[in-house]
Amino acid sequence: MADERAAVVTGAGRGIGRAISLALAQSGYRVALLDILADNARSVQKEIESLGREALPIGVDLTKRSDVEAAINQALGRFGQIHTLVNNAGWDKVQPFLENEESTWERIIAINYKAVLYTCKALLPHMVARGSGKVINIASDAGRVGSSGEAVYAGAKGAIISFSKALAREMARSKITVNVVCPGVTETPLLQEIRESSEKAHKILDAVTRAIPLGRAGTPEDVAAAVAFLASPQADFITGQTISVNGGLTMC
Repeated sequence: MADERAAVVTGAGRGIGRAISLALAQSGYRVALLDILADNARSVQKEIESLGREALPIGVDLTKRSDVEAAINQALGRFGQIHTLVNNAGWDKVQPFLENEESTWERIIAINYKAVLYTCKALLPHMVARGSGKVINIASDAGRVGSSGEAVYAGAKGAIISFSKALAREMARSKITVNVVCPGVTETPLLQEIRESSEKAHKILDAVTRAIPLGRAGTPEDVAAAVAFLASPQADFITGQTISVNGGLTMC
């Protein structure tokens, strides 16, 4: 039954993660809202509960494996089963590679890639035991085609894409699908932070936005709609795929 489905969404407290959480709730999911900012997660919880759905906010540092395992166990304890995992949390700093500090690389890789490994490692055994499940990883078009000023971020997102394809093959025998959604330029709080980080970053983002064939940047709701589809029964025969939500900026 739809009302019995439950999902885990990381980075659920704002931007794309918030929109995904609301879209899943509207589709009948109960949602565990994982975010390093617990107050943001609680705010989204109130929005979901206003829809008549159940939500569980969990403050968690996704770069710490033990914390992730504890959060997944908390979600399982509340909902019994988790049917869909959405790895949405991400972070970036627009800067030429030769100006990057190693600490920046480490943070980008930890939040964007290693956190995906942690959640999958913690939750997939439960899906395998049940013989069904869906994993939807949020990458980026930067991971498909590269992006100036985002070399390490693009590498981490590219790793998510390749990891997801390999994982889709491994999980197919357990009837677990694994897919990737790649947002293009999307108006989120993180994008605004990047835009304000430097004049160069501002100019790059403006130039990229002007190049979008459909004439605008994306919205979190645009991305959430793709995720909600992949989380639905209509997408049960789709796995190992990468879908760009970018207004036509890249077509590959």
